[in-house]
Amino acid sequence: MVAPDLVGFGRSDKPSEVSDHTYSRHVAWMQAALFDGLELHDVNLVGHDWGGLIGLRLVAEHPDRIARVVATNTGLPDGQHRLPEVWWRFRDFVVGTPELPIGMLVRSGCQGELTPEVMAAYDAPFPGPDYQAGPHAMPDLIPQSPDNVETPAQLRAWSSLERFDKPFLTAFSDSDPITAGVDRLMRAPIPGAAAH
Repeated sequence: MVAPDLVGFGRSDKPSEVSDHTYSRHVAWMQAALFDGLELHDVNLVGHDWGGLIGLRLVAEHPDRIARVVATNTGLPDGQHRLPEVWWRFRDFVVGTPELPIGMLVRSGCQGELTPEVMAAYDAPFPGPDYQAGPHAMPDLIPQSPDNVETPAQLRAWSSLERFDKPFLTAFSDSDPITAGVDRLMRAPIPGAAAH
C-alpha cells in the first residue's frame, strides 16, 4: 500500500507560497511520485476529499494504470455548479485566517470527538503560518466558474471517466454537508460505477 501525503500537507515538502499550489501542479506531483517515480501499475486507487479530486484526474489521465477506484466524499468539480453555502463559509474561514487551527478544522468534520493527542497530531505538520500555504490554497483551487483555468482539464477528465468501465465504487457519508449526494452524480456517467 502507498499512501502519499499531498505536497504541503503531512510530512511532505511545504512550498511556502499559496501561489506555489495549483490543481494541475498537485496532479503532476502525484503523477511524478506514483507513476514516474514508483512506476505503479494496476493501481487500486482510493481517493478521499482532496486526494480524490487529484486522484480522479490521475484516473482520467492514466486509465491504463488503474485497476479499480474507490471515491469517498470527493468529486470532480468543473465550475458548472455552485458548491453549497456551508462550503463557502469553510472557504472564507480557511482563506481568511492567517494561522489555521488544523486540528480544529479536522474535528469539525468528525461525528465523534477527537482526543487532544489526535488533534495535536493533525496540528504537528503545521507549526506556524509559514507551513500552511497548502491548506490556505486548497479551497480556491476548486473550479467555481466555467472560465476557471482548471475547467478545461476537469471537462477532459469527465470525458475520460465517461469511458472508464473498470470497477468504480463510491462510498460517501450521507451526513457530509458538502459532498452528500455527489456520489449519485458520479455514478450516473461512469460505466464502471453502474454495478457498484
